[in-house]
Amino acid sequence: MSFQSIPDKKIDCILEHGSVYPSVGGFFSFRVVGPCCRLFDREELPWPCSRLAWKSKEPSWRRIGSRLVPDFASRRCPSYAVEILQPGSKPMATTITLFTDRFTPAMQEWWYSRHHRSRDKANISPACG
Repeated sequence: MSFQSIPDKKIDCILEHGSVYPSVGGFFSFRVVGPCCRLFDREELPWPCSRLAWKSKEPSWRRIGSRLVPDFASRRCPSYAVEILQPGSKPMATTITLFTDRFTPAMQEWWYSRHHRSRDKANISPACG
């Protein structure tokens, strides 16, 4: 049996608000509310942290700096606030990360930028290519 990976689609534009898409497996559909970025809350880390030995020193989670930091697992893929649409039930709000899609470098810069120009109020959506 051979393993075949799903080819990555390069994303250079955001999905439109209100548009409906099927999930990758086809089990449900979702309505896009808007783009968002997955953040990791450092305050939710266990205290003290788990004891993993590394050269006889315990790693420590110093709670210095930003409380919310980008989730490294999803920073190269688009995440959206969505409503899950299932037949016979109410829509459920959640966040979906499309791991089969990858950002172009320009799109990743817009989505997870650290530059001050990204905080400009006019920068509400990327320039689609």
